Amino acid sequence: MISLIEWLEQHQLPCMYQKVLGVRCPACGLQRSLIELMKGDIVESLRIYPPLIPVLFLFLLLGLHLMFRFRNGAYLLKISAMVTGVIMVCNYIVVIVTSL
Repeated sequence: MISLIEWLEQHQLPCMYQKVLGVRCPACGLQRSLIELMKGDIVESLRIYPPLIPVLFLFLLLGLHLMFRFRNGAYLLKISAMVTGVIMVCNYIVVIVTSL
């Protein structure tokens, strides 16, 4: 696991949105946040990119729904996607406003 984390740290993808436009994208920090979460540092992970946990929950819920076909799975996915989207937009607004 440690070698995977080290490999991920050395091979992070650059943000093309930021390179081209000079502004952070709504997902900037996701890679670093995921690496910190894999290291076990939840507080630092949330500091870097707060929407990571809802995004991971959304993908976990999607995978479980695809495997087990929950009765209200589609509805739960819609609600989870909307909540995740709102958290991402709020985080992006805060990042943009604080960087001015």
